[in-house]
Amino acid sequence: MTPRYSEPLFVISVAARLVEMHPQTLRKYEREGLIAPSRTSGNLRLYSDHDIERLRQVKYLVEERGLNLAGVQLALELTQRLRFLQDQLESLDDPELAPSLALQCEHVLRALGFVEQQSIREQREARR
Repeated sequence: MTPRYSEPLFVISVAARLVEMHPQTLRKYEREGLIAPSRTSGNLRLYSDHDIERLRQVKYLVEERGLNLAGVQLALELTQRLRFLQDQLESLDDPELAPSLALQCEHVLRALGFVEQQSIREQREARR
């Protein structure tokens, strides 16, 4: 994880534009505990790349998979556990087992709508 990954960079209007949602929707998701943006001393919300990733996943789960917010919360928790397992797999010494398990984790994460913000940036750069 790069240092910039968790650095709060975007105000709510920019974050809303990046994820194609209304700012009020982002506020609702914050109230529901699905997202927790940083706050400035003036109480402005600031969103990091991690927050944007999470919002994109929430949007996918709601719009494409039809989950309600309770289901979204469970899916987000599962995503977090799977990412932890992926990190653990990287330290596994079994050269045959680790890639297979990592691929399975990746497949489940995609089904949950998780896409790393860095991947999106790289795709955009490749199109330019």
